[in-house]
Amino acid sequence: MTLTMNPAVDLATCVDKVMPIDKMRCTTPRFDPGGGGINVARTAAGLGVEVTAVFPSGGLHGRLLEQLVREAGVPVRSVSVAEPTRENVAVTDTATGEQYRFVFRGPRITAPEQHRCLAEVERAVRGVRYLVASGTLPPGASPDFYQTLTDLVAESGVRVVLDTSGPALRTMRHGVYLIKPSVRELGDYVGHPLTERAEQLSAARTLITSGMTEIVLLSLGAAGALVVTRNQHEWFPPIPARVRSGIGAGDAMVGGTTVGLVRGYSLADAVRLGIAAATAALATVGTGPGRPEHIDELYRELVRIEAAAGADKDRTPG
Repeated sequence: MTLTMNPAVDLATCVDKVMPIDKMRCTTPRFDPGGGGINVARTAAGLGVEVTAVFPSGGLHGRLLEQLVREAGVPVRSVSVAEPTRENVAVTDTATGEQYRFVFRGPRITAPEQHRCLAEVERAVRGVRYLVASGTLPPGASPDFYQTLTDLVAESGVRVVLDTSGPALRTMRHGVYLIKPSVRELGDYVGHPLTERAEQLSAARTLITSGMTEIVLLSLGAAGALVVTRNQHEWFPPIPARVRSGIGAGDAMVGGTTVGLVRGYSLADAVRLGIAAATAALATVGTGPGRPEHIDELYRELVRIEAAAGADKDRTPG
């Protein structure tokens, strides 16, 4: 199950050149269901794992969002809210290849609406093995919402995977199975940039030794990923790829990794699947997930790359 508290309808288009004042004639827009947990759910569904998406929905954009999620093959459990669901816009300048992303704050979620979202999760969580809570919190949401969520499902045996940042991350105290920050987000959490590997490891272990989480999956962007547990860590190289759109790649990493865990993969192989899913997502337009066959091909390629690297891998045994 995924929970997305600040979902969006994502509009993507292209224009010959981005410039001020003059009208820019855009290509036919592409509409995708967006928001962290929804992007995770689309990746999981594409890889053949049963997944349900829970999210608040309001207004015309909310109804469109529900339709788009269902069309992606993901069952929906939406929670009606008063203010309309947001729309985000991404415009690619075809002359330079640069992408401009316009992201809006989203609707204000009242305390009763937050409670209804939690109640919907509580009703649906029976039989769920992993709950992925992903994305920013909307205006009005309590900063400790994700901690409340984690406490709510603690007795159900579900493992919580969390991908968030800012106040929502700083208020977490305990109970998470895996947290996936980017290196920038983790640097914001500890209060300074994390440029060296030793700094990254130390910051990640802080989350573990504090009891917040068992595993930290640190996204390093073009430098790959670092997975850290209490007693060991492992670096995973990136897969070279042509980027069409970077939107949703981090969510695809979470989706692929969680699918690997559901399948019973080792943690290392689950992360490899996550990296493959993220790389495949970079090749798609809008926020579309990568094709399953492309993800499988990239996963095998990553295994080959790491096998060839052999002893050069940056690994510390427990």
